[in-house]
Amino acid sequence: MTRIFSVLLTVLICLVAAGQFVQVITRYVLEIPVMGLEESLLYPTLWLYMLGAVNASRENTHIRANVLEIFLTTQRQHQVLAIVGEVISLIVGLWLTMWAWDFTKYSIRVWRESPTLYLPTFYVDVALFAGMVLMMVFTAWHLIGHIRAVFVSATPQKEA
Repeated sequence: MTRIFSVLLTVLICLVAAGQFVQVITRYVLEIPVMGLEESLLYPTLWLYMLGAVNASRENTHIRANVLEIFLTTQRQHQVLAIVGEVISLIVGLWLTMWAWDFTKYSIRVWRESPTLYLPTFYVDVALFAGMVLMMVFTAWHLIGHIRAVFVSATPQKEA
């Protein structure tokens, strides 16, 4: 799965960078703007953003400001703090996922199109819901891992 995310994110970032490069060259050097380039770049840009967030959730590398970790001394205390953080993340994330689902249903019902190229914006809008669902899956996965770590360290080890 790491390889899939790596390749997909690399392709998306190359598409966005190439599109922006073409936009800058044609608009500012050649003074010939390419109509519709911005709205076509919306697709890889939003998917890149959401899949990047999913990847950070998968790797558990989101930026955190855990000031409490300074005052905690044992590994068990760190795991309990991580559980609290993951539970809060899961609650807020599930709430946002419900909003994303409502927006996705709206997007299906309305079926908007981009103003210049008439591309359906549903394929951009659904990235939000798909990304939120995947982030919640990985958040729950990490929560389970932290809970296991607390209970495994709490069970007494048998001596030989």
